[in-house]
Amino acid sequence: MDVDSLYLFAEVMQRRSFTEVAKLRGIAASSVSRSISGLESEVGARLFQRTTRQIAPTEAGIIYFKRIKAVLEELEQAKQFASEINNRPKGTLRISLPKVFGELHIVPLFAEFNQLFPELHLEVLLNDRFVDLIEERIDVAIRVGTMEDSTYIARQLLPMSFYITASPDYLAQFGTPKTPEEIKLHDCLLFPRSGHIFNWSFRSCGKTEEIPVRGKHLLTLSSAIKMCTLDGMGLSLLPDWLVQAEITKGQLKRVLSDFEVTATDFNGAVWMVYPSREYLPVKVRVFCDFLLERFAYTTSG
Repeated sequence: MDVDSLYLFAEVMQRRSFTEVAKLRGIAASSVSRSISGLESEVGARLFQRTTRQIAPTEAGIIYFKRIKAVLEELEQAKQFASEINNRPKGTLRISLPKVFGELHIVPLFAEFNQLFPELHLEVLLNDRFVDLIEERIDVAIRVGTMEDSTYIARQLLPMSFYITASPDYLAQFGTPKTPEEIKLHDCLLFPRSGHIFNWSFRSCGKTEEIPVRGKHLLTLSSAIKMCTLDGMGLSLLPDWLVQAEITKGQLKRVLSDFEVTATDFNGAVWMVYPSREYLPVKVRVFCDFLLERFAYTTSG
């Protein structure tokens, strides 16, 4: 049995699309279909139900996938053992990054990382969805926010705070709020959250209060909110790693800086996450150590 067809099957199970898998691999969708058909012939069971619009796994396909997941994981570890005998990281490193933080702070480091480890090939997924590291064969992911209980291993890369900011022009025109209550009088740029509850929480001297905020504009990307803030369209609540440079340059001004503030909770951070394994591949270890060193230098500087 062709091992690559098993990987292909796993990818189709995750994405539910021959076409999408074909695009990611740079091959024709018909090749994916033939490979799956060949696998079904070898297994002796139909793994997917196909229609003109979609595919769906059969009961046999679901059971087969559950069985081979552990096998594929063992194969990946075996590859790493073989390639790292001389302790030189090589092969492919699959990384999942949140879009805005990844583009701003991780992708610019890839050139230096490539010079240090030229035998490593990077496959980078930039999106904000919750990625199953095992199913999508992700070696390491960067996640922003609060880490929920998980079977994954998580290491903090960067502490995170949120700042309320506005452009100097906006504050000159509409005034600077002096208390959390005065936020209610201002137009705020909103980020959609669960339940569409737009409250900002303020904490000072151990006391916390929630303030409902209003705004004409709702945007689904934090970098877009920053752009609108720079253009004087209102107040915004954004992570420090996104707005600190503009604050330093004077393009944005912090508001109510005596308070801790958040829209979710006060324990957010940037995390490195990788599957819980007894064996950590060298390629993952060198990448994590590289990031920790670069961010330790950045924060200390």
